[in-house]
Amino acid sequence: MISLTDVLALSGILFAIAVAGVFLNRKNIIVLLMCIELMLLAVNFNFVAFSRFRGDLAGQIFVFFILTVAAAEAAIGLAILVVLFRERSSIEVEDLDTLQG
Repeated sequence: MISLTDVLALSGILFAIAVAGVFLNRKNIIVLLMCIELMLLAVNFNFVAFSRFRGDLAGQIFVFFILTVAAAEAAIGLAILVVLFRERSSIEVEDLDTLQG
């Protein structure tokens, strides 16, 4: 049986990998979005683990709301990236520093 400590350790490792990905790769916006999604996945693991440990469904229900927001964020973020790529022919972070409304 998988213990709470094992799940929390896995969640911590996932979150650390995501934070390292954000700090190490600051050039590609798609990788940055993937790292943010990995952070949300680590938080979801924590919610499910504590919900199961306490015998309460509130954490698991909250995970569904987080997944819904993450899906919407990914769709909107990728749509913005497609528009930026069409305008500038690049999605590198250094090329996006002169955004004007």
